[in-house]
Amino acid sequence: MSTKPRPHEAKWLAAHGPLDMDRYGDQILAIVRQVQNAEELTPTHLRRILARHPRDGKTTFGKHELVRGYRKLCEQGKLTFDRETLRRLQMKPTRTLSGVAPLTVLTRPGPCPGECIFCPTEARMPKSYLSDEPGAMRAAYHQFDPFEQTVARIRALKNIGHPTDKIELLILGGTWSAYTADYQRWFVRRCLDAMNERQATSLRQAQRWNETAPHRNVGLVVETRPDWITPDEIVRLRRLGATKVQLGVQSLNDAILVANKRGHTVEQTRQAVRQLRLAGFKIAVHWMPNLLGATPETDRADFRRLWRDPALRPDELKIYPCALLADTPLHDEWQRGAYQPYDETTLIQLLADCKALIPPYCRVNRVVRDIPATNIVDGNTKANLRQLVQRWMAQQGRACRCIRCREVRRERIDPADLRWETLVYPTDLNLEYFMSAVTPTGKLAGFLRLSLPKRRDHVRLATGEGPTAIVDEIADCAMIREVHVYGPALVVGAASGGEAQHAGIGQRLIERAQQVARAGGYRRLAVIAATGTRNYYRRWGFELGELYMTVKL
Repeated sequence: MSTKPRPHEAKWLAAHGPLDMDRYGDQILAIVRQVQNAEELTPTHLRRILARHPRDGKTTFGKHELVRGYRKLCEQGKLTFDRETLRRLQMKPTRTLSGVAPLTVLTRPGPCPGECIFCPTEARMPKSYLSDEPGAMRAAYHQFDPFEQTVARIRALKNIGHPTDKIELLILGGTWSAYTADYQRWFVRRCLDAMNERQATSLRQAQRWNETAPHRNVGLVVETRPDWITPDEIVRLRRLGATKVQLGVQSLNDAILVANKRGHTVEQTRQAVRQLRLAGFKIAVHWMPNLLGATPETDRADFRRLWRDPALRPDELKIYPCALLADTPLHDEWQRGAYQPYDETTLIQLLADCKALIPPYCRVNRVVRDIPATNIVDGNTKANLRQLVQRWMAQQGRACRCIRCREVRRERIDPADLRWETLVYPTDLNLEYFMSAVTPTGKLAGFLRLSLPKRRDHVRLATGEGPTAIVDEIADCAMIREVHVYGPALVVGAASGGEAQHAGIGQRLIERAQQVARAGGYRRLAVIAATGTRNYYRRWGFELGELYMTVKL
């Protein structure tokens, strides 16, 4: 592999190089003070400030340089650290507005059991990824090494002004379950080594160190296929520390799954979701409209089934309209006239109708995949598809109720003004409680997912013949599947200054979950805790078992 940085990597490396404070310190100090004194700081205002203080009389400073310079000035005692100043200097401020720092790494190119006709295949990439996708380019630059990828992403986030002590680690790249168990353990351990800033001799040691690490893992996400979810796989995922599973469902129509050679059935999807939910995992489903054989009408019916079928009802959703790519079997179908991508208006109207159906307990993470437009032969090439859909919905007087559209984001909150709401909805094996803290303006400050299994017999039925190790540990337990407080991410131990985090919202939600579980006749409450959240739950009496943390009620 060439050692010469690609253009985007050269930019990244420049952002991480040394900043000569002896040379530029006075200029950065002047810029920061003007930023602090500005009553309103729009991008235009910031550009004017930067233009007054050009570097070497020529180019302007980048925001990543301002952030590093500001931190250095605080270390030198020339400025007093202020969170609001840092936010004004941040690049991509929305990146940590959901309360954690998302960090994505890719697995090495490897075998995939799928033969999907829409999926690209590049020898140097994990299945379904393209070499010019931003995340894939970063991974390739680091030769798919998990340690190097994690270190690089932490540095990048820090250098653009984001806290990195609470990290949601997303491991993407084909089908995670198809990689060997040894590779999986090594990959997760090396990611944790990077977060821990020291090298462990075992995965268990790395997990234990991460409980108090500089960068704590508060969520571990992997992606796989429904037909790979088994009781044994669930146990393996928990031993790795996984807390969320992204399932490539794509369609809920068996005929369309067959036409696109997806390789699994709708019933396998239903069984996978059942087992994951009973084991406490957060469930993120990938859904693809505009597959071969689909129409806007069948897609609408397909989407409605996600919520009407009590065996489904996912917690999160990624909508990936099928992209027509060269060198795929779907491209051959298009050339024969058997397939046609939806035009932009049809797709926007379809997605608007779908978003209007999403219940308040689900978060829509994406409505389009980050594929460079140059790869798309025909169909949608708009990267801002979510905004186009939202604009269309607003014109029609409709709104999306999903979690992402209701997050509190930068809104200041007063805990005394919050109202506490509970939405109860059934699945075929559980009763789900979506407990939330809502601001007077209707924004979501935080939520908790509490799952009450209906009967232990159902647990055994969904996870195989007789109890398994996972069932033994959480048998007859109520289960907290997620606790999430929104707003700008705050470092561990920092006091709230009007942000939703660290204002006692999580504690109130856990107390309410305990009350509901106790009233439901449960004597124990379990939580599927990530390694970096274990000490948080210990504060409320939870004790660590083999795979879960539990507390007696």
